[in-house]
Amino acid sequence: MKKALFLFVICFVFSCKNESAKEVLKTVEGIQLKIKHAKGFSVTDYSTYKVINIKNPWPNAKKSYRYVLISKENAVKTRFKTDEFDAVITYPIHKIVVTSTTHIPALELLDIEETLVGFPGTDYISSEKIRTQINKGNIRELGKNESINTEVLLSLSPNVVIGFGIDGHNKTFETIKKSGIPVIYNGDWVEGSPLAKAEWIKLFGALYSKEKEADSIFNTIEKNYLKAKKLAQTVKNKPTILSGAMHSDIWYLPNGTSTEAQLLKDANTNYLWKDSKGTGSLKLNFEAVYSKAKDANIWLNPSNYKSLDALKNASIHNTKFSAYNNKSIYTVANTTGKNGGVLYYELGFARPDLVLKDIIKICHPELLKDYNPFFFKPLE
Repeated sequence: MKKALFLFVICFVFSCKNESAKEVLKTVEGIQLKIKHAKGFSVTDYSTYKVINIKNPWPNAKKSYRYVLISKENAVKTRFKTDEFDAVITYPIHKIVVTSTTHIPALELLDIEETLVGFPGTDYISSEKIRTQINKGNIRELGKNESINTEVLLSLSPNVVIGFGIDGHNKTFETIKKSGIPVIYNGDWVEGSPLAKAEWIKLFGALYSKEKEADSIFNTIEKNYLKAKKLAQTVKNKPTILSGAMHSDIWYLPNGTSTEAQLLKDANTNYLWKDSKGTGSLKLNFEAVYSKAKDANIWLNPSNYKSLDALKNASIHNTKFSAYNNKSIYTVANTTGKNGGVLYYELGFARPDLVLKDIIKICHPELLKDYNPFFFKPLE
């Protein structure tokens, strides 16, 4: 009994000395990662560690999230103030879990897809590289995004989970965090412009110490986007655009401040609801849409309808539009991966340059003569 008590005291004293020997994380002047368009995150490099700040993970978020990214070697000799950071992430990152298909392209573009070990809804993934990893059994199915199988996820012991939220209330993520696995909220979808959304590749670049590669990839995308935008401004004709479709007597279409409307503006088109404002989609009745867009030149993205017959069967009212009768309807729903996932919903955020070129090709066919649309196809 005395020996056990002696050993406990020795271990306790040693532990205290070891803890006190650790240096408190020093706050010195750091170097900000250059962010051109995105407003929802920042990365500051302090040489021996980095700080990631997620400012706006969901609309009207009242809290920002701060994460320290540090090497395992430096982490063991550093003390962290528990109220200063939401999580401590150690690198190198060997295993990651992401929760949205929009996170997938960054892994592939940075050539780090082999670190993905789990995903909720693997059937929706279209990336051929990621599908190869799935078929090899290297990526586990985690169920549905709303109710991730935490037991399977925890068994994978990822270094970090990239999540997203709509209001900050997610019991699954809280369970994951309590288990000691960091969860970073990705707010790319909240950004106000196509290029801002694409720039979130730099977050993954920081996590994997691939800042230069991420910067180079984004700069190429930005250059291609701005070049296409400039080309579109050379034409005088602006075709009128209808977008969206009707479900249960309500027509859903992009508001004028959305990134979808921004793409239509940059493609030099006349989107008929360009002057509307607000968050989320516009919700209008059929009469309001028809009176304004019955003679629209082009109808883009009629929701998930994949054929003219499907639109007709959904509502005979759809056949009253000139765009329907002229077969000037274009959709992304028919460009899918091997398992049926719509490629646009995976790659569209990351490659706005391709989306813009598609729209320009459709609306100004005399431009980009040798270009074949990547996402959009005419509704047959």
